Amino acid sequence: MFYWLADFSDVFTGLNVFRYITFRAAGAIVTAALFVFLFGPRLIRTLRLKQGKGQPIRKDGPKSHLLTKTGTPTMGGIMILTALTVSTVLWANPSNPYVWVVLGVTLGFGLIGFYDDYLKVTKQTHAGFSGKTRLALETVIAVGACFALSFLGREPFATSLVLPFVKDVVIDLGWFFIAFGAFIIVGAGNAVNLTDGLDGLAIVPVMIAAASFAAIAWVVGNAVFADYLQLNFVPGAGELAVLCAAILGAGLGFLWFNAPPASVFMGDTGSLALGGLLGTIAVVTKHEIVLGIIGGLFVVEAISVIIQVASFKLTGKRVFLMAPLHHHFEQLGWTEPQIVIRFWIISVILALAGLSTLKLR
Repeated sequence: MFYWLADFSDVFTGLNVFRYITFRAAGAIVTAALFVFLFGPRLIRTLRLKQGKGQPIRKDGPKSHLLTKTGTPTMGGIMILTALTVSTVLWANPSNPYVWVVLGVTLGFGLIGFYDDYLKVTKQTHAGFSGKTRLALETVIAVGACFALSFLGREPFATSLVLPFVKDVVIDLGWFFIAFGAFIIVGAGNAVNLTDGLDGLAIVPVMIAAASFAAIAWVVGNAVFADYLQLNFVPGAGELAVLCAAILGAGLGFLWFNAPPASVFMGDTGSLALGGLLGTIAVVTKHEIVLGIIGGLFVVEAISVIIQVASFKLTGKRVFLMAPLHHHFEQLGWTEPQIVIRFWIISVILALAGLSTLKLR
């Protein structure tokens, strides 16, 4: 919305700054953070009042959680998504279709997560609603988004896969791109969702990944820098840097309330939506494989669950003491702050490794 102020730059030249993505990205960070700081406490009080017992804690989970996390309200993702949406609408270019596709996936996944959280709180069970139904709804949203993206981009590049570390290698997936892109989006959403199990564990790696993709989106959306780094130019993708910046601001605000001991959990409302957002941006910028590097922590957490379930069904034995992986380390005796901070460090290292692919070609 503020982007339109640049149209009056011929009257007041200072308004020309609203044309610059970097300026609007900075504004998005501040706006989203202030929104959460201002309205977060009121929302937390409301959630605590409405939910009563708060998020149900798994009885088969770490025993310490029954003592330290019982009664903590969930659905804190509402404040993240609201701040993200408000900030994006204010600072992003409203005529950019990529912004609306990504925002649509984010809010769609957020609604699915919200309903899941609602069932958990009202029925006081950690099961939520049918996993197959949830996965089907996520797939429908992701397929719709990828279908739209296949028409928005340049043919045949819009339906192509780009390999990192090598230049000029573009594989046209054709209509299979829709299935591939949907897999990335749904997989990212659920991977972040599985990671959200300790105070502050998911939100900081999400912010790190968002900062990384803000840089990637800005570079691939700039013809000059994309050519210099031998990347494939995606017209309009740079505007997603504003959306990524809004995640940073909303994430910083949420972390204030989610830092140990957490006053609120983001719940599936936030984790599923933020994962879907990252997956969609990766598909738009043609950096799906790089998302697997930058978001490697989420990938490992998801794989640990897959391995645990497969091993138990096939052999009756568990590979990990408990899954996802962060619970395994809890069972080994690591304290919650040790796990969270060390996982943050790993996220930074993985982000740097992912960003190195922009130059190593």
